[in-house]
Amino acid sequence: MGYSREALIEAVSDQMPDKRWKHTLGVMESSVKLAQRYGADPERAETAAILHDVAKYWPVERMREIIEQNGLSTELLKYDKQLWHAEVGAFAAEHDYGITDTEVLDAIRYHTSGRENMSLLEKIVCLADYIEPGRDFPGVDEIRRLAKVSLEEGLIAGLDSTISLLLEKRRIVFPLTVLARNDLVRILEDKI
Repeated sequence: MGYSREALIEAVSDQMPDKRWKHTLGVMESSVKLAQRYGADPERAETAAILHDVAKYWPVERMREIIEQNGLSTELLKYDKQLWHAEVGAFAAEHDYGITDTEVLDAIRYHTSGRENMSLLEKIVCLADYIEPGRDFPGVDEIRRLAKVSLEEGLIAGLDSTISLLLEKRRIVFPLTVLARNDLVRILEDKI
């Protein structure tokens, strides 16, 4: 049996600091607005947004165990631990909160990395995570501006900012993020 919206909010908000819950509220708001703008189901977008960071503050070893013991993407373990919470969050959404909608689960799973052939819902939650009102980083206003024009343009700008930051810090870039960015560029080129 799935949770009601209110029960889901209560359960998830208890698992994170107030500051992160405020971020989640912002992602919920932004996801609903983007869903309304681009023709997705606002309720599904909000559900994915509520759960997108559910595992963000779980201990690293707990996340590692869930990934290893449940046949999740062990490839993630070779990359930054900041990526793990998305895969584990999708698992928790299904197994702990009764979410069976695969699009909602994938929107949670890929909100950090993106991927090729992202669904409309995946694009919305990923972009909402970049542009929610509490976000403040160089270039966020431009990403917000582009989000009003095109999901793809907004996401490319967001992914570019992530990749640039990782390159500046000489960090490893998760291949799925590069593939997601390139796929979005191809989509826009095909529209020309």
